[in-house]
Amino acid sequence: MVEFALPPNSRVQPGKVFKAPAGATRVKRFKIYRYDPDSGANPRLDTFEIDLDACGPMVLDALLKIKNEIDSTLTFRRSCREGICGSCAMNIDGANTLSCLKPIEDIKGDAAIYPLPHMPVVKDLVPDLSVPYAQLASVKPWMQTQTPTPPDGERLQSPDEREKLDGLWECILCFCCQTSCPSYWWNGERYLGPAVLLQAARWILDSRDEFTGERLDALEDPFKLYRCHTIMNCTKTCPKGLNPAKAIGAIKEKLIERMA
Repeated sequence: MVEFALPPNSRVQPGKVFKAPAGATRVKRFKIYRYDPDSGANPRLDTFEIDLDACGPMVLDALLKIKNEIDSTLTFRRSCREGICGSCAMNIDGANTLSCLKPIEDIKGDAAIYPLPHMPVVKDLVPDLSVPYAQLASVKPWMQTQTPTPPDGERLQSPDEREKLDGLWECILCFCCQTSCPSYWWNGERYLGPAVLLQAARWILDSRDEFTGERLDALEDPFKLYRCHTIMNCTKTCPKGLNPAKAIGAIKEKLIERMA
């Protein structure tokens, strides 16, 4: 293992290079952010040289190979490996995405891997998402009703009403959009952010929910909703191809309709 240089004045300290096995012919360098707040040490970038002929095709495959075969202390979240759970969200090659869906071959040059930006770091690639989850709970992301449940147990809606939920229910709460939003970076404790507002829109637009007015009242706030400046980072980075900015616009339209 050898030291490697970083640019002057970098906050991240030089780490170590873990060399590829002798004889490897297709080598990819993964530069991975390492940080343990409990250690008192500065963050660093470790470089792992991986033989792609002995590794799966996705970035998550490389991370698992590093953890299983090279450095068991590397810490990251993962679960489904299929882009469903949202656990393995991180910043890869300068963009927030899911490591299980990011092909290694799409990364030109060295692969730089960091935790989701502008969040406290629990360790290495694991961000502390306590604030976004508390904000999610504040919009009550579940159906609220007042009328008695129908005898058959179902609250029906027409195909057109159901279609309004497309592009909303698919959100997996990976928070890639949330942590790519400059408005959220600046006002993260007061602005709810694109992921949470998309979840709010999902229930505001659901014809079966009977608390639309209360939901809109709770969002009509200078910071909770209106800090969105339509920068569109959220839509650009969503690994599921959703459009949080459009969902935020739909909430604003509902508020305007109510005032008309």
